[in-house]
Amino acid sequence: MAVKDRDRFSTTTRIRLLGEQTAARVYRSQTKRQARRSRLTGRAALLALVVCSLIVALAYPMRQYVSQRAEIADLQRQQEEARQRVEELRDLKARWQDDAYAEQEIRRRLHYVMPGETGFVVVDPGPVKRSRTDTRAADRPWYANVWDGVDKADAADR
Repeated sequence: MAVKDRDRFSTTTRIRLLGEQTAARVYRSQTKRQARRSRLTGRAALLALVVCSLIVALAYPMRQYVSQRAEIADLQRQQEEARQRVEELRDLKARWQDDAYAEQEIRRRLHYVMPGETGFVVVDPGPVKRSRTDTRAADRPWYANVWDGVDKADAADR
């Protein structure tokens, strides 16, 4: 028993017991820390709150930015189309400054002929198909046709 008591109070025994107790405490604190880490901490909640606030704060300006970029692209496209139209109109104006082109267009559009020339008008040789309403309208006096037009317009409103 004396050896046992002496062993119990020996330095090596006390150091070993202290080491075991410390190891047990460290093991318990590590398991508590691991359990705590899996839960949501105050810092993580604050970080999530800050990130959510930033997202909400930046959502509207980003939407405005994207819509304005789309509007700018649309306006640039319209500007390019206007430039092309201006170029076409300049080309047309330059063509109309030429007397030969103007004469050609006048002859084509207004059917003018120069003195000494003979003008011809070609009528389509195919038979002209008249609808029943056209033949009926042609056989009646003009005021009856006008009155029918008024009646049809009145019926269309209903």
